[in-house]
Amino acid sequence: MKCDYLIVGAGFFGSVLAERIANDMGKKVIVIDKRGHIGGNCFSEDDPETGIETHRYGTHIFHTVHRDVWDYITHFTEFNGYFHQVLTVHDGKVFQMPINLETINSFYNKNLTPGQAREFIAGEAAKEGIKEPINLEEKAVSSVGRPLYEAFIKNYTIKQWGKPPKELPASIVERLPVRYDYNETYFLDARWQGLPLEGYTRVFEKMLNSPNIIVELNMDYFKCKDNYQVAEKTIYTGPIDQFFDYKYGHLEWRTVDLKKQVLDIRDFQGTSVMNYADLDVEYTRIHEPRYLHRERGYPADRTVIFRETTRSGEEEPYYPVNDHSNQALLGRYRELASKEENVIIGGRLGDYAYYDMDRTIKAALECYNDIVDAKDRP
Repeated sequence: MKCDYLIVGAGFFGSVLAERIANDMGKKVIVIDKRGHIGGNCFSEDDPETGIETHRYGTHIFHTVHRDVWDYITHFTEFNGYFHQVLTVHDGKVFQMPINLETINSFYNKNLTPGQAREFIAGEAAKEGIKEPINLEEKAVSSVGRPLYEAFIKNYTIKQWGKPPKELPASIVERLPVRYDYNETYFLDARWQGLPLEGYTRVFEKMLNSPNIIVELNMDYFKCKDNYQVAEKTIYTGPIDQFFDYKYGHLEWRTVDLKKQVLDIRDFQGTSVMNYADLDVEYTRIHEPRYLHRERGYPADRTVIFRETTRSGEEEPYYPVNDHSNQALLGRYRELASKEENVIIGGRLGDYAYYDMDRTIKAALECYNDIVDAKDRP
């Protein structure tokens, strides 16, 4: 089959590029995906037992600080007014997460003001004498002190990554801020956030609805790539090591298992996501998707929840393990990728990076601009 561009993967990176190339450049695009649906890990669907919209691959909250990303995505959907809050269970008690003034006062049974809390936590952190943290544990302890680290970060990290925190890079914990006020919004700096009113899958349907786009599902690129005659470029959004047939070895991924349960009650936990920080609880968190769309008329007598656990696995890669050995391996694959003249490798899996949705969209828009600039060059 002939096309101008072959795009491997129907997640955000591939779909944004398909939409731009087809509608802005007027080129013929074929999008293939090994799964039986579009949308990648953002795929959403109605639960057949309750009618509650669920996210098959875990809760996805759209949030961004980028005006260009917001302007782009809102061509395809409106968003509800959802603002994300995360709670954590430790030792049988619920705490705010990220760590904020309420977390600190509840944990230490104090009534500190913001200034007092800053001084107190600085004192806790100073007890360790860590000047230049070199791993996740040292970074966390030097930020919040040993007690808060032991309660909320250490064991959750072990469950999430399957490794002791001392073996993980400090950069991982930088995603978890510390606040000295009572603000409970998880994505504090994101001016724009929420859930698509009609769900994520409908967003992808609109993006890929073009006479210049053909979508083929249940298609494994490595088994069918010889079936396509590509005039310009292939855009590959799968794992970068797989593209090169694991020439230098396998990059390490963490994957997620979600165990569904339908309950004959209106609600289970009172929030969309509840984390569990202790090792005596096998799962890392529980999702209750009814709270993502309060504007909908969901049933008053049933709810659906998903218990999430993580493990090593490449079959459904979620989180790259960005330690030193994997970064070194990634560098070797990127060197190979730089030599590919007619292939663009990108997206979350292609870059071996943990991208939020808005970052993936922004990367795709930047990639599209690079394609256009390259074609304009003499």
